[in-house]
This record gives sequence, structure tokens and C-alpha cells, in this order.
Amino acid sequence: MNLNDAFHVIFKKPVNELEDSDKALRTNLPFVPNNLWVKCPSCKNMVLSSDLEESLRVCPKCQHHFRLTARQRIAYTVDKDTFVEHDKGMVSKNPLDFPEYSKKLKNARLQSGENESVICGTAKIEGKGCALCVMDSSFMMGSMGTVTGEKVTRLFEYATRAHMPVIAFTVSGGARMQEGILSLMQMAKTSAAVKRHNDAGLLYITVLTDPTTGGVTASFAMEGDIILAEPKALIGFAGPRVIEQTIRQHLPQGFQRSEFLLEKGFVDAIVPRKDLRGTLGKLLTLHEEAAQ
Repeated sequence: MNLNDAFHVIFKKPVNELEDSDKALRTNLPFVPNNLWVKCPSCKNMVLSSDLEESLRVCPKCQHHFRLTARQRIAYTVDKDTFVEHDKGMVSKNPLDFPEYSKKLKNARLQSGENESVICGTAKIEGKGCALCVMDSSFMMGSMGTVTGEKVTRLFEYATRAHMPVIAFTVSGGARMQEGILSLMQMAKTSAAVKRHNDAGLLYITVLTDPTTGGVTASFAMEGDIILAEPKALIGFAGPRVIEQTIRQHLPQGFQRSEFLLEKGFVDAIVPRKDLRGTLGKLLTLHEEAAQ
């Protein structure tokens, strides 16, 4: 034993667990579950996760509407146990052999738990049957590829045969660049299906949520007989910076938000999430009564 070790042994204070403040502090720390609090991106306040769920994921302090997954939106909107999914097993491929696209698709499926950026099916809202198309931003930001367009088209074709109204919840970053022209073709294909549904005298309601942009906006999102939107949703085709660089002008305050589009006549009504189910139920009832 060298001199330093000897001094360390001689002068080392015996450990007393009652005086070990660090250990006592660690022992007495309360257990805080993960995700107990959520920070609102708008007002920056912390919101209890349980309070957020009770308010349908709308901030109780500033009314900011958090983004929802497709499954969450279906659960908040339709009558319990009435949703029947269509074409669940359809999965995107990599038709152009785009680099890393197959890996991105796999990651998107793992992260979102879904096979594609849209969920389609039939359901009832306040007792009224409808075909339902719900896009999901958690899958590649709701981008529209060939499978997305095919599922939407098939839903409209089914609704036309079954004489059912269609409700579409849109959220998208636009056409999926990894599929090139095959993705852009979905704009025409879905629009043709919407037209055939309309020619049959059937109702189509779109609900624009944050964000609805690109090729989805330029096709079936803005083709509804009635176009609703959630508060402060970003809605547009090209991004604000692209538009400013193109026209070389500064854009108005709140440009491309749902309130601005309502003012300009592109949206029929802005409906807070808590009122959306009731509003859709009333519209379906009115259409059913008018058709009789």
C-alpha cells in the first residue's frame, strides 16, 4: 500500500446511508411516467396527456389542433364498432427502383403501424352510413403514391355502386416523388372516380386537416360538394416560399390557412374538432332526407 492509499483509508469517512443525500434523493424521487405531459407547439404550454385525449387532442389553452393518426380520427368520428376497412392488405412497391425507397416504405410501415398513407372503408356517423377515406400523416407525411390513389379510387367506385356518400379526411405533403409520373397519375384517376360518383347524384364531403398540400389538394381534396376544414390548417398546392419566389411578392398574413381560404371562398366552413362528428351527422341526414 502506498502513502496515498494509506491516507485514503485512514481519513475515509464511513458510509452512512441516512446521510447519503444523493441516494436519498434518488430513492425519494416520484415516479413520473413517460409522455405524461405534452408541449403544445402553438402556445408552448405543457398539457396533461389525459386532458389532451379528453379534448380530442385539442390544446385546452389555445385550441391548437394536434395532428391525428388515421385510426385516432376514425375513433373520434364514427359510431363505435361500425368501421369496416377495405383493401387493408394493399402495400406499396418500388416500381421505379428509386434508391432507398424500399427501405423508407419499410420504416414508414414500422413507425405508423399502417400499410399505406390512407385508410378506407365504410362506417356510420350518428347512425348514417357512409364510405370513409382517412389519410395518415404518420406514413410518409400522407404522401400520395400509386397504392394511395388506387385505394381512394376503389372506395369511390364502391360508394358509387352502393349509392353511399363519401367523407374524405385529407392530410398530405403531396404526390410521392419516389414514384414519379405514376404518382402524378393518381390525381387524374381519383378525380375521374369522384366525377362518376358525382354523376350518380351522391354526396361527397371533404375535411381538410393540417397540412393538405400538393397533388392531393390539386385533386380529390378540393372536389367535394361540401368542403370543411379544421381551424388554422395549412392548405395549398405549392409552399409559400415557392410562390413568393415565383411571383416575387410578399404573401398576406395567414396565407394558405383555412381561415384565409374561408374568406376567399375556397372552404365552406371551419369546424372545430369537437363539433365535427355532429356536423357530419347533420349533413348526412340532410342529404338522405333530400334524396327521398
